[in-house]
Amino acid sequence: MLTQLATTTLAADGEFHAPSIDEFFPNPILFAGTPFELNRIGLIRILVMVVIIVWLWAATRRLRLVPGRGQSILEMGYDFVRVNIAEEMLGKKDAQRYVPLLFTIFVTTLAFNLTGVIPGLNMAASATVGYPLVLALIAYVVFIGAGIKAHGLGYFKAALFPAGVPKILYILVTPIEFLSTFIIRPVSLTLRLLMNMVAGHLILVLAFSATWFFLFNAPAIFKLLSPVTFALGFAFTLFEIMIEVLQAYIFTLLTTAYIQSSLAEEH
Repeated sequence: MLTQLATTTLAADGEFHAPSIDEFFPNPILFAGTPFELNRIGLIRILVMVVIIVWLWAATRRLRLVPGRGQSILEMGYDFVRVNIAEEMLGKKDAQRYVPLLFTIFVTTLAFNLTGVIPGLNMAASATVGYPLVLALIAYVVFIGAGIKAHGLGYFKAALFPAGVPKILYILVTPIEFLSTFIIRPVSLTLRLLMNMVAGHLILVLAFSATWFFLFNAPAIFKLLSPVTFALGFAFTLFEIMIEVLQAYIFTLLTTAYIQSSLAEEH
């Protein structure tokens, strides 16, 4: 892990160069110059999806009343999303419709995030805009669809013209509600996940590449700094794992909150 991260920020002359945004635009590996072009991040995404599918298949192909290890882990994750997110915010009746989607969002986001700290991968599959944007658009369609299904086209009227507001104030309130509900929500979902993964990767690259530089390229006196930067890198790795789990939870929680607001009686 240290070697792979370090080589991204050390030039051929052995000088230290801070990580840049170029980290997230690696050279193509397969099908270069075609619509199917794949780079390292794309291959990581495919690998993660294969792992998720195989795990779900293996954990559910022989369901038992007394679950084995794989089935237990799956049921714990599913129950966490069902009870602590869906039922807590939507109620048991409405939660049943959305738990499969919310569980899928949580599991895939968590898995895509955790690749950022897995040796040999060292890049969160959610650290480029494609995945967060697609997920945010799915959440966008779902919460608007939920509102229309529950309240018909009156959903838009209730969303843009909240009850109890003096009519003259709609001049100010309606544009704000439009931006907040239909523009800012998907944008904030996308950017919150993306920026956290980008920042985490850059911090880890900086810490471990500095360790490599101090250990092998810096003057003798500066080699003493390598244990310090390595310790910081290790600490930030633990912190990054916490952030990756938290961001998967927050994305799922916010998606549920938006669905709940669409289903609310006042709409």
